[in-house]
Amino acid sequence: MHKYPIGIQNFQELREGGYVYVDKTQYFHQLATTGKYYFLSRPRRFGKSLMISTFQALFEGKKYLFKDLWIENQWDFEETNPTIVFYFNEMQIRGNDLDKVLVGDIFKQAENHGIEFGDNLDLYKTKSAVLFNQFIRKLHEKTGKKVVILIDEYDKPIVDFLDEIEKAETHRDILKSFYGILKPNDEHIKFLIFTGVSKFAKVSVFSDLNHLRDLTLDGRFSGITGITQNELEETFQEELKILPELNNFTQEDFHNEIKRWYNGYSWLGESVYNPFSLLNFFAQKGIFQNFWFSTGTPTWLVKQVMKRKEFDFDNFDASQSDLDTFQIEDLNPTALLFQTGYLTIKSYSRRSLLYTMGYPNQEVKAALTDHLLQAYRGENNRSVLPYTYKLSEALENKDLSRVFSIINTVYSTLPYDLWQKENERFYHAILHLTFSLLGTYIQSEIHTAEGRCDAIVQTDKYVYAFEFKIDKTPQLALEQIKNKGYLKPYQESGKELIAVGVNFSKELKGVEGWLAEEFL
Repeated sequence: MHKYPIGIQNFQELREGGYVYVDKTQYFHQLATTGKYYFLSRPRRFGKSLMISTFQALFEGKKYLFKDLWIENQWDFEETNPTIVFYFNEMQIRGNDLDKVLVGDIFKQAENHGIEFGDNLDLYKTKSAVLFNQFIRKLHEKTGKKVVILIDEYDKPIVDFLDEIEKAETHRDILKSFYGILKPNDEHIKFLIFTGVSKFAKVSVFSDLNHLRDLTLDGRFSGITGITQNELEETFQEELKILPELNNFTQEDFHNEIKRWYNGYSWLGESVYNPFSLLNFFAQKGIFQNFWFSTGTPTWLVKQVMKRKEFDFDNFDASQSDLDTFQIEDLNPTALLFQTGYLTIKSYSRRSLLYTMGYPNQEVKAALTDHLLQAYRGENNRSVLPYTYKLSEALENKDLSRVFSIINTVYSTLPYDLWQKENERFYHAILHLTFSLLGTYIQSEIHTAEGRCDAIVQTDKYVYAFEFKIDKTPQLALEQIKNKGYLKPYQESGKELIAVGVNFSKELKGVEGWLAEEFL
């Protein structure tokens, strides 16, 4: 099978090292020959840095690296352009002054190009924006050719400091000045592309660059990073042939499981697989597990979600502003989760102008749910996955006594202060997240003509309607299910319908009582 470039983001190293490469050069050719200024937002570890490195090799005329790729005979490798490239992932920003880090990077690149700024330049006093402006003009003047500017992870100095708002704001102001010199240098620039995770800084950081073409939600470029289904089948034929038998799968089941675990990311075009997860999956000989999520989920993101007591992220509607709004001072969880790759676009309605959002795949859903549940239960709590397997069996067997015994075990580890200060939504969140980990289909706060049900849980044989109360009575909860007709929409499902009224007790720190009735 192949040699997998896990962690390798440099195009030259990848090609010279004989690693497998999914050919994206047709996309790059289209961008370079039909436009000038671009912006692309994608989650971490989705191939953005490799794309920037590939553009650098193209414009520097390194033809040998493109042997047997689509672009090999479509590009004039004799016509080169000088490149200025900023890889923010490689900069040592934490603990240092961002402006001085940028000055140092510019000075190093200028030396490589043989550019001098004069003896009177004081590197400790010169602002990065001023030096960047000089660098672009001097490089054009020296070579006689317009400059290619490639900026990877442009927002990293902000995103990495969202838990330090004052520092993030300082970095935003520095970057605004730094990127602000680009528009006045239009006559010196041949091609410019920004990549990053977020779009919030697109408004506040380089608002002067209003001529940038945003590729993020352009369906024609949905596959510019990530791996499409066709690319999977064409590039990894040997893996798809050998690994199913090795792991006791049929070919069809194996393909479906790969798609369920690692596909599903969509930006209004063809859905794609997470490349980092897919490469690791093949390198591990087809063992399904969490790869991308485990490489780093920032605690500040989970904290932002918890601040608003949000927990149900499957199949909900969002507007364009919900996806674009990413203000440092008021972080929007929907925008955060979408732009960082924990949610994706399931569909878009041209009539309502609304996006239906949801988890991209099993890897993200299971891991984020587990993280959120741990956060709701307290920082020192472990995963509740062992409990969820037992809960699944109890629900399938309609053993409600065991269901609530397991739930009480989950709640019993909650810190005392949480029980005293939280409301009904807090307890509901823990129950919902626990059920979601099962892989059981669960819907929360289901709206009907008469109101909304706290949760509908479906198994192969049963549909449960759960209504939760705090320090009241299970009878009151049960009557609400019946009076509001929460189970009526499921009467044609062919499953047994069960209404379950539940009462939580703050004093007992758990389920104080429950009542269940079959709904006819």
